[in-house]
Amino acid sequence: MEKQTETLLREISEWNGEFKGAYNIRENGQCAGRVSSKNIKITNKEGKPGLEIHIAPGTIGETVSIPACVTHGGVDDLVYNDFYVGEGADVIIVAGCGIHTETGEPARHNGIHRFMLGKNSKVKYLEKHIGTGHGTGLKSIDPVTEVEMEENSFLEMDTAQIGGVDRTTRSTKAKLGEGAKLVIRERILTEKEQTAHTEFEVELNGKGSGVDLISRSVARDDSRQGYHSVIIGNAPCTGHSECDAIISENGKVDAAPELHAHDNDAALIHEAAIGKIAGEQILKLRTLGMTEEEAEATIIDGFLS
Repeated sequence: MEKQTETLLREISEWNGEFKGAYNIRENGQCAGRVSSKNIKITNKEGKPGLEIHIAPGTIGETVSIPACVTHGGVDDLVYNDFYVGEGADVIIVAGCGIHTETGEPARHNGIHRFMLGKNSKVKYLEKHIGTGHGTGLKSIDPVTEVEMEENSFLEMDTAQIGGVDRTTRSTKAKLGEGAKLVIRERILTEKEQTAHTEFEVELNGKGSGVDLISRSVARDDSRQGYHSVIIGNAPCTGHSECDAIISENGKVDAAPELHAHDNDAALIHEAAIGKIAGEQILKLRTLGMTEEEAEATIIDGFLS
């Protein structure tokens, strides 16, 4: 691996010179390292760039890491990763992407992930995206996530994009069976002239299914963000969408949550709040000795944590 790849891995994943458990490291469109475990098998996907990750039924307490890094301009990386989670498994999946450029050439990573969760399975999914380097080339990360959840399965997704990515479109679609639960927590920071657009579409098809979408974002300078969520209740279910955003300087945020109740017992709620940092918050921190810039940074850090 390149030294820059190692630096990015420390930022986007739990890599400290090695991974615990199964892993696949993707570097500039190629495999830079792979290990399977007894219960988690990682193989190449046939006919397309990417992986198939098979997690055996009953696997408990294991972690699989699949980070992807682009370390210079001129790379347009596309990968298809399919996760098959066996019945009763309880695992952690760590998937992040880092892009670094020092030239005027653009660099892009597009990860298309599909999750098939078996009955009574449980997955915690961690994903962090960053862009680094002094190059003027456009840094883009465009993740696509598709989820199918069987009876009583549970998926928690914690995603973060905190600085450095110029353009991103984040699309997530999910279909939930009986008793399945989906929780998504998204955190996004844009600066300068960066743009970020989020699309969620969740179908609650099974009795007792539920989803909780929580997005927190900060748009600074001349950056712009868009948030669009669609929750469709086709059965007795619960759905909640929450979008909270802070804007400063000339930042812009558009939020458009949608709810579609197609069953008398579908209970769906949405919330959206967009505004600037309250002046009294800044004042309180300044009385503690902070500058206005330090106070604003502290508030933003707390908001996105």
